[in-house]
Amino acid sequence: MQQKWYNATEVEVGSLNVKRRFYMETIEVNRLSALAFFAAGEKYKGERYFWQNREKTFTLVGLGHAYTIENNTGHTRYDEVAQEWKQLTKNIVKEEDLQPILFGGFTFDPQNKTLGEWSAFPHSFFAVATFQLVIRHDKAFVSIHYITEKENSAQIFDQLRQERDHLIHAAQVKEVKTYEKPVMTSYQEPYKEEYLQSIQQVTDCIKAGEAQKVVIARSLALQFEEKVASPQILSHVIHEQPESYLFGLEHDDMLFFGASPERLVKVEEGHAFSSCVAGSIRRGQTSDEDKELGQALLNDEKNLGEHHYVVEMITETFKKNCSNVKVPKQPKLLKIRDIQHLYTPVEGILNKDATILQLVKHLHPTPALGGVPRQEAMEMIRAFEQMNRGLYAAPIGWVDADGNGEFAVAIRSAALVGDRAFLYAGGGIVEDSTPQSEYEETLVKFRPMLRALGGNLGE
Repeated sequence: MQQKWYNATEVEVGSLNVKRRFYMETIEVNRLSALAFFAAGEKYKGERYFWQNREKTFTLVGLGHAYTIENNTGHTRYDEVAQEWKQLTKNIVKEEDLQPILFGGFTFDPQNKTLGEWSAFPHSFFAVATFQLVIRHDKAFVSIHYITEKENSAQIFDQLRQERDHLIHAAQVKEVKTYEKPVMTSYQEPYKEEYLQSIQQVTDCIKAGEAQKVVIARSLALQFEEKVASPQILSHVIHEQPESYLFGLEHDDMLFFGASPERLVKVEEGHAFSSCVAGSIRRGQTSDEDKELGQALLNDEKNLGEHHYVVEMITETFKKNCSNVKVPKQPKLLKIRDIQHLYTPVEGILNKDATILQLVKHLHPTPALGGVPRQEAMEMIRAFEQMNRGLYAAPIGWVDADGNGEFAVAIRSAALVGDRAFLYAGGGIVEDSTPQSEYEETLVKFRPMLRALGGNLGE
């Protein structure tokens, strides 16, 4: 099982009252299913996460919390997370790119005080896992992280080694497990009438010149026969949405999960990448119909206008933080299982003083999830939406000790709480939007998570 060992590393992180030691040890393992490793950590339920990039070249699983960074500080939350992470990792010895990783997300809007399933969730939540699995280019590594104020931790670390070996063994033995889909007993469309009214109200505001575009979202509430397990849902999302970013983050009794087509930002060895994804249409029943729909999307003025707002804003942000910014002149199609989008990649070389979390701070929310102008759109969202988005449409992802990382926009997502699930979807409202067309667009966007949860809307 064990092919390569790395020595445990001790670093001291000083503060006014605390001196922490950060112990790490990594081994390479031959064969390991990421989902099986996640499932093997059932004793860490509420403290697990899963991530896989769109290219399927990087998979990350975390079990247990060695350290968490969370705050409710509004706009400074990005800087505070970055500062605490930098302090925690500043003396870590880098060995062959195998580093501790911080995984988590920022909520969509810290000013939203609406009660609901997100009431107990902090505005920023990130964790360093006690047991971290990284699968990169078909090589698998399992790391132990132990962060403590104790001077002598040899005995505890030996216990963690035993637990790590148990988790690896369990994952390798049980990885063939299959999961049935949960049985949905009922569903509700909370505030459906209010949502339809809000589309008209926002459209009127846009016609009056108060904004150019505003994204309005709604939720769908599902009820199941019994409690639904996190591995059960993730197994179906992984199988059904291979073209997307796949993620799952447990926090206490909630699992927030999804399959997003949209990268917010990626930083790799000083190069920064983003994706402009806005404007959508359904997939066709046949390849000919699919092609026709895609061409219609490429020629649709409303969707092209929405897309242009996103390209303009992301390009401007990159030019402030990067050099050698490259942006194609025309969008192309991004096709995933249920929907196709207009897509334009943006890339550049990160400035010396810029970081991935700084880019996240400036990019969120993009016009694809907030609107134009940003501040006016956010005020309308607060006024007209009947829910708290939580992590929906917000940045979720990871950063390592070297500043590399990647964040996706958490769309095509849902929150699972016991025997209930809350699905989220929205659309960009512009001057010629209609309530019925926007409502139908959300039905298409609900499909990926609805299918993973075994539900249907009588379609």
